[in-house]
Amino acid sequence: MTVKFGLKCVECGDINYTTTKNSKTITEKMELSKYCPRLKKHTVHKEIKLKS
Repeated sequence: MTVKFGLKCVECGDINYTTTKNSKTITEKMELSKYCPRLKKHTVHKEIKLKS
């Protein structure tokens, strides 16, 4: 079962990316280093639930 979720920048709080994952194989929340356009640098982005 795939779940759609957002990636929120830890430093500025913007939701910059959306992606999917298989919730049966990956149970923990994802943390990725992605580019933040507002800060113009790579920062940590954490998984958050999107409003449906």
